[in-house]
Amino acid sequence: MRYTLPMSFYPLRYLPSGHIFIDTRDDCDRVVDTMLATGYSEEFCLARDFDEGFAGRLMEAGFLVMSTEIRDYEEHEHTQPPPARFFVLLPKLHLVRSVLFFHELRIKKSVRRFLPLYELRVNTNFERILDKCVEIHGTDWLTPPLVEILKTLRRNTGSPRQITRAAPVSFAVYRDGELKAGEIGVVMGRVYSSYSGYHEEDNAGTVQMILMVQWLKEAGFDFLDMGMPLDYKTALGARDVSPGKFVELFRAARVGPTLT
Repeated sequence: MRYTLPMSFYPLRYLPSGHIFIDTRDDCDRVVDTMLATGYSEEFCLARDFDEGFAGRLMEAGFLVMSTEIRDYEEHEHTQPPPARFFVLLPKLHLVRSVLFFHELRIKKSVRRFLPLYELRVNTNFERILDKCVEIHGTDWLTPPLVEILKTLRRNTGSPRQITRAAPVSFAVYRDGELKAGEIGVVMGRVYSSYSGYHEEDNAGTVQMILMVQWLKEAGFDFLDMGMPLDYKTALGARDVSPGKFVELFRAARVGPTLT
């Protein structure tokens, strides 16, 4: 399946900042098509609806769903009581996407000896791992309302209350029965998109990613979406792809059954 330009542009709404605004009525696939066709130069769009179904549809379209808090400390520094907190969603379609195809995985000799020391577990302690990511990395983009959406979508996955095919999942490694590293992300068909992770000892994070990639390959996934390119991802064998190429790959793979 190849990405092709839409026959007509989808009517997009632009904020004064130049960012696209998406709401719950929008066709998320057509938004992506028009972003690509018009050469949208920003990585983020904005949305204000913290709705589980809406977040799920954004994920189904290939967005990494992030969030932030809008603050004005100078204006409200001495306000009593403090103003209500205001959050927005930041659907992100990277201008360059880091993608790992499993046959290109590179494992350094220095890491191989650590692999047998750990046990990979899938979808155990999802909320604990997510909370740990927030504890270590902060709430700059894993804001409280987004965290609650991820937890709710995870709880509802595989149940009659599931309203989206996009499923939050966790991968973790244990050594001697103790959790040492983990990450959370979203599965859509045969694609896993990594969101955030952490480790508690040297090499555990690298081992977790390697064992996860091997598990994804055995489970029939097409590739690992690693989001923003970084040196450690390239060292594992990830390659940079354009947003158009990513959408082509993503749409071909999202039709498969989603891990629950």
